[in-house]
Amino acid sequence: MTLTGFPASAPATVRLLLALLIATLLSGCGYNEFQSKDEATKAAWGEVVNQYQRRADLIPNLVNTVKGYASHERETLEAVTRARAAATSFQITPEVLNDPKAFQKFQQVQGELSSALSRLMAVSEKYPDLKADTSFRDLQSQLEGTENRITVARQRYIAAVQEYNVQVRSFPTNLTAMMFGYKTKPSFTVENEKSISTAPTVNFGK
Repeated sequence: MTLTGFPASAPATVRLLLALLIATLLSGCGYNEFQSKDEATKAAWGEVVNQYQRRADLIPNLVNTVKGYASHERETLEAVTRARAAATSFQITPEVLNDPKAFQKFQQVQGELSSALSRLMAVSEKYPDLKADTSFRDLQSQLEGTENRITVARQRYIAAVQEYNVQVRSFPTNLTAMMFGYKTKPSFTVENEKSISTAPTVNFGK
């Protein structure tokens, strides 16, 4: 037997025809689409992770800047630092996309960081000098832009997963999914989307 599964003694023309037949069958049952959509979900997820990491990278400077004007807001500052540590220490592996519990944990730690940032922003409103600080305003602008990119990245991931999951569940491609081990992927919940669209509030220009 050859690596393709055909007898080595079979004529080359027969082997070619069999290979073309198998390729046609796989294409017709959605195998190639599964490959494409699976890669699309991974790419969309990678962008989600990148944007969350970008946010995490902004936080140390943000905390230090706020501390310079509101050092006695220790509890709030420490809450942000702890939430960031929990979010950045979460091990993001490819398995997260196929493990609803791990995906839920990812949502949880990122949601807790969003909540901590919201509290920090609310506290910062009480300090006019902080709001006028050039470094703080620059960080605020970067954070606001990053939050918007997070929302866009999450929406693209949701759309990619929805397309993939529909194919996993639909007939006859669900037979291909069972044959090759393709399973539905977890996504962000509607409730989670509502919370991410409103937190944190970082507009200090008013």
